[in-house]
Amino acid sequence: MKQNSGSTINASPLPLVLVHGMLDTPRIFDRLVHHLGPACRPLLLPALPLRFGMTPIAESATLLAEAIEARFGDHQPVDVLGYSMGGVIARTWLQLLGGNRRTRRFISVGSPHHGTLTAQPWPRRPMAGIADLKQGSALLQRLNSDLSGLAAIECCSFYSGLDLVVLPGWRAVLPVGEQRRLPVLTHPQLLRDRQALEPLAAELLRA
Repeated sequence: MKQNSGSTINASPLPLVLVHGMLDTPRIFDRLVHHLGPACRPLLLPALPLRFGMTPIAESATLLAEAIEARFGDHQPVDVLGYSMGGVIARTWLQLLGGNRRTRRFISVGSPHHGTLTAQPWPRRPMAGIADLKQGSALLQRLNSDLSGLAAIECCSFYSGLDLVVLPGWRAVLPVGEQRRLPVLTHPQLLRDRQALEPLAAELLRA
């Protein structure tokens, strides 16, 4: 697109980083990427070694930071979507590792930002990653006590009210930004059901 002066504006869309959850691989996003269509922006889908919940969230966030820097360098702005545990990993990168300085939009999908009852029985050793998702965990208290790292980012939380992984479902929302309840009944449907995929894709394709 050209201005009246004849100078050219680079209208290339920002790269999109998709962060998977505890028992998933990047293939969990296949249907979502299909819904984004052939004109989709550059993608990064890092395969994080979450080890069934044994890897601490902070360690996973560091690995996410390294993957983003290896692909896009130190300064390229990005949009980020995190699913399930991946949303808390992405949020930790944003708030505690400086990822907020290069992120325009953060979309959370079914992520227990206020903890989940399903994590309560798990001991920190060896399940440190799951323990980080307990209600009142040290990590979640730290993230929720200082929201300044999210202040300049467009945030949107998608969730299922009947989610049995994030229990109760309403705890799967960020303390800031828009909150959108999706008309699906289970946690996996958040990335499988058309009624969830269409609004997610619409948000990701928004300029």
